[in-house]
Amino acid sequence: MILTITLNPSVDINYKLDSLHLNEVNRCYRVIKTAGGKGLNVTRVIQLAGENVCATGFLGGTTGEFIENVLNENNINHQFIKIQGETRHCIAILHNGKQTEILEAGPCITEEEASTFIENYKNIINNVDVVVASGSLPIGLDSSFYQKLINIANEKGKKFILDTSGEALGEGLKANPYLIKPNKDELSKLLNIEKITTIQDVKEAINYLKEQFDIEYIIVSLGEKGAVGFHGGKFYIATPPKVRAVNPVGSGDSMVAGFAIAIARNLDPIETLKYGCAFGTLNAIEEKTGYIQPKLINSFITETEVSVLT
Repeated sequence: MILTITLNPSVDINYKLDSLHLNEVNRCYRVIKTAGGKGLNVTRVIQLAGENVCATGFLGGTTGEFIENVLNENNINHQFIKIQGETRHCIAILHNGKQTEILEAGPCITEEEASTFIENYKNIINNVDVVVASGSLPIGLDSSFYQKLINIANEKGKKFILDTSGEALGEGLKANPYLIKPNKDELSKLLNIEKITTIQDVKEAINYLKEQFDIEYIIVSLGEKGAVGFHGGKFYIATPPKVRAVNPVGSGDSMVAGFAIAIARNLDPIETLKYGCAFGTLNAIEEKTGYIQPKLINSFITETEVSVLT
């Protein structure tokens, strides 16, 4: 089974407007509300692919109840810790071919709530093979919180996938997660490099990371162009099939879901990269965020090309 961790989930509200008029009333007739947060996007895609998954994290207030109800309606197994604070909203306004986002910071997690999560996590993890932690840390949690979770997973022989950024990623790397998947911007900020543009730049950045940390898979996503991966002393490049993207938001989370499934199934590096890139592309052709059509999985995996980079 795969365990997903969403420490700062949200109710994602998507407003679609023909145009946005500032300082005026804007009426919207196309609204989508989903149980959001990067980890819940990963959860949904894993469940759609038919793999056993359990979601955990923090939920609070009526917003948290909405997410819990959505998970129940979709028969998604979950073991969230209830908190006093209110789970956040994240608003995306699509207008004039652009996307404007308003993201709430979210609740503050108390020391007691954090301790309860850790104890619950230690129990849940005994029954899983792969752990996926995605997204930002909520207020109240130390930047080393992911590092603590990775250490616990490593002690129990579980494979930990970390998909975050900034200080949380930097601290998490110290515990040597099994797989990381930064994009080029996240990688450049992590290593304090002005810009990473070429494949050679990506390889040099990966080389630096593998010299500093013992990470089994280092995969750098390249958006619609696929990904560059490193595993077992070899570099790989994965190229997904060309598609007409409808909504690329959540494609990175879907990519992580594909990696998690491949690792849970003990697939080789080439197949693992195929799964990740295929799943990311499957999300891009859908209007919904963190969604794929299961019937298309096999064909997209087949059409994804992976080769060794020299």
